[in-house]
Amino acid sequence: MTTDTTLNRSYTLEREQIPPTVVEQIEDDERAELTAKIKAQLKQQNAVMVAHYYTEPELQILADETGGYVSDSLDMARFGNESAAETLIVCGVKFMGETAKILNPEKRILMPDLEANCSLDLGCPADEFSDFCDAHPDHVVVVYANTSAAVKARADWMVTSGSAVDVIKHLTAEGKKIIWAPDKYLGDYVQKETGANMLIWQGACIVHEEFKGKELEALREHHPDAKVLVHPESPSSVIEQADIVGSTTGIINAVANIDAKEFIIATDTGIFHKIKESAPDKVLIEAPTAGKSATCISCAHCPWMAMNSLRKLTHVLETGNNEVFVDNEIIQKAKGSIQRLLDFTKEQSNKLAGDA
Repeated sequence: MTTDTTLNRSYTLEREQIPPTVVEQIEDDERAELTAKIKAQLKQQNAVMVAHYYTEPELQILADETGGYVSDSLDMARFGNESAAETLIVCGVKFMGETAKILNPEKRILMPDLEANCSLDLGCPADEFSDFCDAHPDHVVVVYANTSAAVKARADWMVTSGSAVDVIKHLTAEGKKIIWAPDKYLGDYVQKETGANMLIWQGACIVHEEFKGKELEALREHHPDAKVLVHPESPSSVIEQADIVGSTTGIINAVANIDAKEFIIATDTGIFHKIKESAPDKVLIEAPTAGKSATCISCAHCPWMAMNSLRKLTHVLETGNNEVFVDNEIIQKAKGSIQRLLDFTKEQSNKLAGDA
């Protein structure tokens, strides 16, 4: 039996809570100078960069050039755990730095800007969420990676966008009732895919929530052969038009592997850099976020991701500022919810290998 019961209160951020998107403007000479300094500091400090797909291309390029890693949030932390580096520089948003610290408590974790946050994280206050969980003790608590360390510590499971459906199917098969947080669109998508009995927290990503279903329909009329790739944090009116619904990594792989020339992409435009690296001959079209024109250009870029910059990265490496700290008790509790996912995905991979 399923339920569409949800919380009544919306946790979508108000406009005044969202900073402007400011992308660093820098001349070529300064860029070269800063890049050289960063490379020297990384080597000197036995440090490595991990960067999210949504950060600026120059940071992704620098991570790749210096033996670092560009990926989604969990893989960034997992790479750090496998690296011999003593210091991890996390170019992303706050919850990513916290996740890196949870999985690498013995390492120093630095971020270019500790104010780089996430609307999903901000929209799920740990105290309010904990109270809600306490009111429903018969539910398994499943939270998305885009949450604070304190929220992960309150959860039974942490999931990613790529693993959410499989985990919820597993729990549903065991007859579990589920509390899902924080993204309501991803929660709705997962519930439809699994038939799970879920209470869904009413948070949203300010980037993905802006994609428009009707405008996407109009855009598709101008590009009838284009494949539509959508991140599941998007509204249902957008997801319903998708050829592929997938995580950041899933979208990148889809463009490279699908036999099509044009792709309409509904996720943060920072991902375009990696897509162009893996599939340079493909035509990428931004899904619309506003306006009536079928060919309008999206402004789909996270303002907090844009806070990461070469200047800030240089400053952090030279000063040691912006270190990420997480209380040890929270680390121990949060690690349990993450480890459940890691164990589950490993088990699933082993099953697939056995069936091959």
